Amino acid sequence: MKSHNIFLLILGLATYITFISLKQPPPYHHNYYYFGNNIYNIHIINGFTNNSSLPLIVWCSSDDDFGDIGGRALQERDDFSWSVETKFWKNTMYLCTMKLDQKRRKFQAFHGNRDVQRCNPTNHCFWLVKEDGFYFSNDEIYWQKDFSWI
Repeated sequence: MKSHNIFLLILGLATYITFISLKQPPPYHHNYYYFGNNIYNIHIINGFTNNSSLPLIVWCSSDDDFGDIGGRALQERDDFSWSVETKFWKNTMYLCTMKLDQKRRKFQAFHGNRDVQRCNPTNHCFWLVKEDGFYFSNDEIYWQKDFSWI
């Protein structure tokens, strides 16, 4: 009789765990890990203060399965953004070319080894492109200059 009660207790516990796990929200959200992967949102913002007649041209691509993600012509304060799903077995990288009039610069808008930690806890990587260079933030409050145009 004692082994029968233990069997029923284990069966009841297994049933309870199964039903509880079915009621959990899906883990695929930009702030949650999903089988070791994570989603990051990359934003490139035109931070020029006086270029109403000349847009900032942005063109980005990746060396992985996503390839060329295209480009945009950004007016003042416009935002070009996309999402990146990192893979724990691969270093994801996005390279962007920026052009404004005669200025031109390529830079890594996202590099997994560099940005996974610094884009946390928000999982947002913001780039503000200004007259004197490229500024990074993960919260749009504190900005750090990472690159110059030259």
